[in-house]
Amino acid sequence: MNYDFVNVCREELKLCGVHEGEAVAILSSDAEGELLGHAAAFMQAAKELGALPYHVRVPAARGKGAATWEVGTTPLTGHPAAMAALKEAAIVIDLVFMLFSKEQLEIQASGTRILLAVEPTDVLSRLLPDRQLRERVEFAYDLLAAAQNLRVEHENGTNLVYRLGKYPTITEYGYTDEPGRWDHWPSGFLFTGAYEDGVDGTMILHPGTIIYPFKSYVRTPIRLQIEAGKIVDISGELDAELMRDYMEQFNDPDGYAISHIGWGLNEKARWSAPMMDTRGIGQEGRSFYGNVLFATGPNQELGGSNASPCHIDIPLHGYSLYLDDRQIVSRGDIVVPEMKPRG
Repeated sequence: MNYDFVNVCREELKLCGVHEGEAVAILSSDAEGELLGHAAAFMQAAKELGALPYHVRVPAARGKGAATWEVGTTPLTGHPAAMAALKEAAIVIDLVFMLFSKEQLEIQASGTRILLAVEPTDVLSRLLPDRQLRERVEFAYDLLAAAQNLRVEHENGTNLVYRLGKYPTITEYGYTDEPGRWDHWPSGFLFTGAYEDGVDGTMILHPGTIIYPFKSYVRTPIRLQIEAGKIVDISGELDAELMRDYMEQFNDPDGYAISHIGWGLNEKARWSAPMMDTRGIGQEGRSFYGNVLFATGPNQELGGSNASPCHIDIPLHGYSLYLDDRQIVSRGDIVVPEMKPRG
């Protein structure tokens, strides 16, 4: 067992408010390699805190295969016994990726908090969160939750406007200590969604923009024309052709919807992370300080009805973001003092 990682997991569980006598469920599947080491480390860390950990290991879900990165279908789909065991816990450590699934929402509705932790051990250790990050994300929450309009700009011609007010704002700072709350370790950003027909304009993905699940950088600009909340045209050279081909294979009109929008605040996370390391699901690349996180596809995490399995996260590097004409991000730099790192 990696006892250095056990120590890191113990600090993470402390941030999550895990205490003596509290039930901690660790959810994994039989398809996982390194993540079984995560399960063992969390088990030991919870025991050291006097908690009551138990391991729920389920068969891996079968999706469409390696050609697509689907969301929404999990190893818990159609498994009521495992669901019951998880809802009995105060906190679930998710090692299977339940995000965008009805099972996750059902577990949260029972009052159980959920921590997703599927990145490699060294990434989790380096990006262990702290309370200052939470304070800065929660300050940003107050601004985003009150905004009626959001605008993203870039000198390349990007001008995209979101009409806000229908959906809640979600914060991610890497730990969860409140009943029913979900978070993702590592993190450090926030987001919301527009009205389904409330996004209009042009988004041009500049070279250096990261595309997930590709875990790669845009090399040739991609122009997305967006009308009434849907991508109506994808144009450009090779990268545009690849993106168009990827989305077409889902054969799902809802995959072209505009999903969440927000920005990153984690100064420990690196823009260059996907270039250095393609393991995990790329949470570091989504969290880096000053990125504008633009996404397409499902919105049920926000309470919407779009459950498309075609989900693309696109951390934008060097863009500007405005809330009701107040500038929040300027060419990749946070301009609001209360959101900047202290010390």
